[in-house]
Amino acid sequence: MRLPVLAGVDGSDHAAAAAEWAAREALLRGVALRLLHASPPLPGAAVPDTALDRLHQVGAGLLRRTAAELTGRYPDLKVECAQADDAPAEALRTAAREAGLLVVGTRGTGGFAGLAVGSVALRTAAAAPCPAVFVPPRTGAFADGAPVARGAGQVVLGFDAHRPAGEVADFAFSAAGARAARLRVVQAWALPAESVSSRTLVVTEEDRATWEDQEVLGLTDALRPWQEKYPQVTAGADVMLLHPAEALLNASRGADLLVVGRRTESGSAGGRLGRVAHAVLHHTRCPLAVVPHGA
Repeated sequence: MRLPVLAGVDGSDHAAAAAEWAAREALLRGVALRLLHASPPLPGAAVPDTALDRLHQVGAGLLRRTAAELTGRYPDLKVECAQADDAPAEALRTAAREAGLLVVGTRGTGGFAGLAVGSVALRTAAAAPCPAVFVPPRTGAFADGAPVARGAGQVVLGFDAHRPAGEVADFAFSAAGARAARLRVVQAWALPAESVSSRTLVVTEEDRATWEDQEVLGLTDALRPWQEKYPQVTAGADVMLLHPAEALLNASRGADLLVVGRRTESGSAGGRLGRVAHAVLHHTRCPLAVVPHGA
């Protein structure tokens, strides 16, 4: 069974951008798009049934309009609609158990002007059971909402050759292959501890070049299994002497997808988003995929 792409909608422009991206991804994968609208619980101990019915009607109408708009633009798209009575973050996490990919906007109807990432996106990024893509407002290369031509796009993967995450690499290579896009694999690195001592205050260019060559060689070796698995993908390795988040954000300018990992922790009910993924989520200018992986 091929799992659908799941997208959360709430009537906001951010959610509309996410649904648009999800529709194109569903077509690319050859699967259905499932739209989900969640009606958060109303405050108060006794909520009139008429108020609940009205909320469901509003949600159903939003789903119908969104589905009609998307199928109007993409006639081959199969759209399913669903509603949930749970809070949005919980509803998305529950529905994502039966999805191959979850897509949400970086924020929804709540919050305030200037807020980069909403609470639903943050909670989903930390605990989604499947890969999740977070779509920012349309800016830069993403601004016109048009799909990137095959062969013209770029996928950026954040990678650590010292602790390679297979699930994350598979997702990025597969995404690049489906789009016939270039894959740029980025690894941030720092000068080793021995480069700084009480007697050595300056790092020579020769030493830096040696350490950088070692990083490049390690990255190339670590990527070899995926380059053999996905021979159709043209992948370039890039090591940067920068903070990981800064390296990824710089590399992803103009990209149509940035891919990072999130380590799953069985002891954390709400999940946990690492510092790099958290920083990138707040500042990304292109869709960001957060892929859960084991330790």
